[in-house]
Amino acid sequence: MAAMRILLLLCAPILLHGALSCDLSGYKAQPGLQARVTGDNLEVTWTGNQAPLRAVFGIENGTPVVRELAVGGKRLAAGLRPEFEVKAGVRRISNQQLAPMKELGIDQDAAALEREKWNVFWDAPLQVPGSLRTNPGLPRNAGEVRVAKAKFNSKGCAVKTDGVRLEISFDGLQLGIFSGRLQFTVYRGSNLLRQEAIAKTEEPSVAYKYAAGLAGMPVTDTSRVVWRDVARAWQKYEFGGAPNDDAVALRARNRLAMVETGSGTIAVFPPPHKFFFAREIELNLGYVWYRKDQDNRFAFGVRHGDREEMFRPYGVSDDVWTRRVNQARSFGTGNFALYNAPPGTWQRMAVYYYLGAGGAEATQKAVMAFTHDDTFKPLPGYKVAISHFHTHFNELLADAGTIDMQPTWLPTFRALGVNIAMMSDFHSDGHPKDEGPLRLKEQKVYFDGCRRHSDKDFLIMPGEEPDAYFRGHYTMVFPKPVYWTHVRKGQTPFVEQHPEYGQVYHVGNAEEELRMLTEAGGLAWQAHPRTKGSTGFPDAIKDTAHFRSDRYLGGSFQSLPVDQSQRRLCEVRCFGTLDDMNNWGSPKYMIAEGDTYQKVPEDDTFSHLIVNYVKLDRVPAFDEDWSPVLNAMRRGDFFVTSGEVLIKDARVEGTGAARVMSAEVEWTFPMEFVELVWGDGKTVNRQVVSATSFAAFGTNRFRIPFEAAGKKWVRFAAWDSAGNGAFTQPLHLK
Repeated sequence: MAAMRILLLLCAPILLHGALSCDLSGYKAQPGLQARVTGDNLEVTWTGNQAPLRAVFGIENGTPVVRELAVGGKRLAAGLRPEFEVKAGVRRISNQQLAPMKELGIDQDAAALEREKWNVFWDAPLQVPGSLRTNPGLPRNAGEVRVAKAKFNSKGCAVKTDGVRLEISFDGLQLGIFSGRLQFTVYRGSNLLRQEAIAKTEEPSVAYKYAAGLAGMPVTDTSRVVWRDVARAWQKYEFGGAPNDDAVALRARNRLAMVETGSGTIAVFPPPHKFFFAREIELNLGYVWYRKDQDNRFAFGVRHGDREEMFRPYGVSDDVWTRRVNQARSFGTGNFALYNAPPGTWQRMAVYYYLGAGGAEATQKAVMAFTHDDTFKPLPGYKVAISHFHTHFNELLADAGTIDMQPTWLPTFRALGVNIAMMSDFHSDGHPKDEGPLRLKEQKVYFDGCRRHSDKDFLIMPGEEPDAYFRGHYTMVFPKPVYWTHVRKGQTPFVEQHPEYGQVYHVGNAEEELRMLTEAGGLAWQAHPRTKGSTGFPDAIKDTAHFRSDRYLGGSFQSLPVDQSQRRLCEVRCFGTLDDMNNWGSPKYMIAEGDTYQKVPEDDTFSHLIVNYVKLDRVPAFDEDWSPVLNAMRRGDFFVTSGEVLIKDARVEGTGAARVMSAEVEWTFPMEFVELVWGDGKTVNRQVVSATSFAAFGTNRFRIPFEAAGKKWVRFAAWDSAGNGAFTQPLHLK
């Protein structure tokens, strides 16, 4: 028996480490980005932003492994195994979507129900039994929720060169109901390493979330996990505690943790925006984790929470306090929608690592450069504007008894670099349907509060989501405070001169609402088109006078839903709406919106926010005319971005048939592609130009020639390798 054990030990290296089968047909050697197979190893070397980097991959008993990670000739880690976990539930449509579908007579249309369920917001597939008012087909049962960890049966690998990147793929991935491959990607000129499961399912109604990371990290005298907490204090864990059964979620600032190894640092973080599905609030649920598996080994990676949590309710009076508690509870039980996984779609479940030669603080600074330190970078000639936030500002100030109470959302927005905040009070707060006495008093508090807390380079515009007569949900803003009511009864005039509030509009139908917008110089646009309470809109109103008016700006953009198989944020719903609207008629635009509620500075707001860069020289003061903001938006002089990609200038050059879309783009993550999209009044087409040859942190003027003949409008967009992007508004050709 002893002889047999000795024989097995001698044979073990042969059984575990045979010659590695790796397809290099897609690989093209280039300076600073190379791969080679030596025995049972695939060695990849590349130049980072400073020091050279090295990763060694292999396969052991069918499982891909990372045999070494090194920076500047120093080994950071060895003997690592990739980890993935998927938790999947059943996707359901929401009752909120069904209400407008019933109004439009399509709530019994099987094809429409199947299509619209993938645009759901109010769904929490992991919440058992669920909130009965939220979705049909409840209560959920525990058997709907399935958890699976990755298993591998890899036979070999493949290496592909794509611009400044190398993609290393391993077949044989099984992840519960998903199957596919494991891929690592490195980028010349950057210390980034991307690890992802690329997998699909054939099941019909799958909503899921994932966790990913690396296991097998050795515990040494110098090992520690370092992060900043939500208050920006530095924290650490040095593996002095007992082993863990489960992952320890870290509520880390900026979604970032660092593993110090003594010879350098490995940072871990998710994609900045594409990782996050839409929610009502931005509470940090702990997006990075560590797990001490044994006294001498640990793992680390990224994750999502299993459920929403209640925001901290506020209120001085019992009435407001009770309503805030109930609202927070409804968010926690009814809204945590996860990702869509339609059958046959290749879902990309990614985690990023950054290989740093220095300590945690130096590595943190290098990683934060990719998101401009989680701020929206100032751009000369532009101001950062956001819209659609239900902070219940009027109610909060009235309840506190002073308009000088600073709301917690104010420092949150200012710290992000926001210049203009278009708010949306009177949405589950106040008395929007009151004929005048209560409503006008509350509007005065709202306007006075916005005036008091605006500043030299920060304007609070008191907008609203009235949902009165234009149908669906929509946002409305004016170039000044405008008093108006949603109700006009009996002999109440359309316009009255009020002794306290001055001119007041009383609106009783869509025609009067449009007349008010026109006379007051306001703008309206469809909030969350084709989802939520706007399911079926703006399609159902495209022939109305108010939609055809230049007062109706278009629709709003929000990363909802999230499907990790799509290359663009909100690829189908948002861009489908934008392109259709412009084929229908006159220019219509997409305005980035937040559509969130309570927020505090320690929330992870940046990752959930998309913004508008509006072409303005300065921010108007509150008591000035805000028309420059609205006029720029009406002209389409703004672009929408997640923040990492900026379109510093975009224009169509030429006047004849042969024209050129010219756009100067700045980015942080390595680029993916740029595109020219156009419509002819009926169809939509695009020309996609690969940009994978552009390394991290660059600027380039892209020029895409096109034939103007037969094209009604064109727009430009640019997307990076992490799924971040920016797009211009459509330009209608003359």
